[in-house]
Amino acid sequence: MTMRRLPAMLAVPLLAAGVCIGASAQAQQIRGTPGAPSAVMTPDGTHLPAPTPPFTGSIMPNSVDSTAAWPPQVMPPEGAPNVLLILTDDVGFGAPGTFGGVIPTPTLDRVAAAGLRYTQFHTTALCSPTRAALLTGRNHHNVGFGNISELSAGYPGYNSIIPPEAQTVAATLQRNGYATAWFGKNHNVPPWEASAAGPFTNWPIGMGFDYFYGFVGGDTSQWQPGNLFRNTTPIHPYLGQQGFNLITAMADDAITHIRTQTEIAPNRPWFVHYAPGGTHAPHHPTPEWIARIEAMNLFNDGWERLRERIFENQKRLGVIPANAVLPPWPDFLPRWDSLSDAEKRLFIRQVTVYAAYLAYADAEIGRVIAEVERLGQRDNTLIIYISGDNGSSAEGSLNGTPNEVMYFNGVALTAEQQMPFIPAWGSDRTYNHMAVPWTWAFGTPYRWTKQVASHFGGTRNGMAMSWPRRITDRGGIRQQFHHVIDIVPTILEAAGIEQPQAINGIAQRPLDGVSMLYTVPREAAAVASRRTTQYFEILGNRAIYHDGWIASTTPPAPPWEGTAPRPADAMNGFRWELYNLADDPTQVRDLAADQPQRLRAMQDLFTMEATRNQVFPLNANGLSGMLVSRPGPAAGRRQFVYTGPSCCTQGNAAPNILNRSYRITAEIEVPAGGANGVLVTQGGRFAGWGLYLREGRPVFTMNLLDIQRVKWEAPQALPPGRHTVVFDFALNMQGPIPFGHGGTGTLSVNGQQVAQQSIPRSTPFTFAWDETFDVGQDTGTPVDDRDYQVPFAFTGRIGRITIDLGDGSVTPEAIRDFGEMMARRARDAERPAPGTAPTAAPAAPSPAPQRRN
Repeated sequence: MTMRRLPAMLAVPLLAAGVCIGASAQAQQIRGTPGAPSAVMTPDGTHLPAPTPPFTGSIMPNSVDSTAAWPPQVMPPEGAPNVLLILTDDVGFGAPGTFGGVIPTPTLDRVAAAGLRYTQFHTTALCSPTRAALLTGRNHHNVGFGNISELSAGYPGYNSIIPPEAQTVAATLQRNGYATAWFGKNHNVPPWEASAAGPFTNWPIGMGFDYFYGFVGGDTSQWQPGNLFRNTTPIHPYLGQQGFNLITAMADDAITHIRTQTEIAPNRPWFVHYAPGGTHAPHHPTPEWIARIEAMNLFNDGWERLRERIFENQKRLGVIPANAVLPPWPDFLPRWDSLSDAEKRLFIRQVTVYAAYLAYADAEIGRVIAEVERLGQRDNTLIIYISGDNGSSAEGSLNGTPNEVMYFNGVALTAEQQMPFIPAWGSDRTYNHMAVPWTWAFGTPYRWTKQVASHFGGTRNGMAMSWPRRITDRGGIRQQFHHVIDIVPTILEAAGIEQPQAINGIAQRPLDGVSMLYTVPREAAAVASRRTTQYFEILGNRAIYHDGWIASTTPPAPPWEGTAPRPADAMNGFRWELYNLADDPTQVRDLAADQPQRLRAMQDLFTMEATRNQVFPLNANGLSGMLVSRPGPAAGRRQFVYTGPSCCTQGNAAPNILNRSYRITAEIEVPAGGANGVLVTQGGRFAGWGLYLREGRPVFTMNLLDIQRVKWEAPQALPPGRHTVVFDFALNMQGPIPFGHGGTGTLSVNGQQVAQQSIPRSTPFTFAWDETFDVGQDTGTPVDDRDYQVPFAFTGRIGRITIDLGDGSVTPEAIRDFGEMMARRARDAERPAPGTAPTAAPAAPSPAPQRRN
């Protein structure tokens, strides 16, 4: 063999390889000159990521005889739009001015004026489920989110794990060349994975998003967010930043991101999911926005008149059908005229702060859109602005609350007890929520609220969509029945991208949604909806929509009565209602008794849809979900050891001291001159506990929902040297209710008892969820502002912190017995007539309401 023949022989296997590769990638579309640095490739989209296309140059032994060729960059089809997917939180249909409300939302107005308003758009009635359905295009049970992640259970429809067979829209767009980012609320990480230890497969960066800036969990303080992350790194940008507010900080970060993407890679379209915390509690607008709304005097006439004004506006705007009827004000909510002047002052303050929060969030969204316009990107940007992930929230209790953590622990304050909080309402000193009657009014013209999936007050939200290059019926109204699962197909059709059959070799489940782009042409305003059937279910409350009819269960108890009895037999323990939506769009005239055969057919249809979508088993009792054990690093452990400072471990990955005996042992070294600082803590200003040195003296503080703080304090400061500080808590289990028992706490130093006292009750269900478990420092907020301010890092040396968990009162048997007891109460309770107040069980044991110390 001579060297002269070598190149030709080498070329043979290379050519053969090229043919083989080309056959596997022949459906790829390449734009530009193949091999050129500027060439781009659009995948065929059926299997992602796309296979590498064949090498288009030539390879010889010497580079001077060879031809270089670059693999093309992956890009979506030419002309694919940017996508800005906006989702606000806990906004009732009738809250924003765009859909008849009195609260100014000019950004939402502008999106609607540049495009279309959708008046029969639906969510799931709860946060995590809506968000999972929105991002996957599948029904929420189908992707593990039959409930919020904090109430997850070990069933496929409820485990809070989005399966790899149902990847997010971001995963599809990213692998088709989009730049992807998520800003704001992420309520879809399994709670036991929501820590800096990961794993991060179910975080945004593991689900198709290149970048994440936001908080993990149901909500957070906008002033001092304790659960804020950049990608997977916990961050605390509020430290040292006077006036920091996450609503603005998040807009700033999004603006920077979009500008960077556009300036560096102007030809690469981007997908941004923008999900501010507003208007979920806590309602934290800036003082300037509160003053601006306060000056408008929007709420002085009370909640009934507010509801009437909203209804009148909706009729005028055409965002509800002409034959819609305003349901009567429910008997179980107070009338405005029955209130004292002091109560009215409190309630007006609550709703003013809420309205300011909605207006503030809308204005900051406007800043993001203004940047898109400034960059010249608006014409080819598809903006989908969903006003709320469910109906308005009733989780503030009948009188509202200065601390939402109280609601989730079964505690409600009277209006009189809340009066001292009025000046601070909305500040970092409150974790505030408004009274239920305001919530009801913001759901106008529909009945019920968030958590209630059976009625439109819980599931109908306003939505506006604009895309100047494509939508020409500016300001049009669309009344087709649609659901949040329809957003993913809409985005993919707009981008010209197929739903993939497989991602990373895993076959993908079909989408449950249908694209809404058929509604875009002006002549499509009156076409029939392509969504003809849709089920709804949250905590046993359920409904089935089909061809203009809806069958709905009657809520057995209102969501603001978290401890009220609910049926143990959720499948058969609910009464059903039936409505013809063409004649009765606000679900007022129940036809169940008149058309039993139709009702039965609708119930059978629900059973079929529920079976297909993993809805079973039904569970109407949310309390049991708060107590269930879950997987993760804390599962089954009795001892936790920490050997140095750490931060930001969320509750499900941390030792859980609720409803049990426990011992905390801190082995520390105090330097010359003494030491101060946090040894270990969980929670913060609104509920939690902490062991720390203040003025050199060991202190253990139990913060009972910001109502009462119980302290165990050593009388003397620790001298330099090594010390062992121990806090022991012995639970005193009494009675049939398995949570919230009291006990005796003992603080010891170097084996000597220095403080002991008993408490009658303890926190039953949860500490402040936006705060974390920290060692050697405190993030978020302090457990007692009078003792220290964050981060209050320990100035000595931590040798070892050991937490030993003893026996607890919450066992599977205790949960079962409690469930049976509540079921008996539900059976024995007098069944209220429709529209009357359900009978509530006694509240869960909790600290007696009193003024804060």
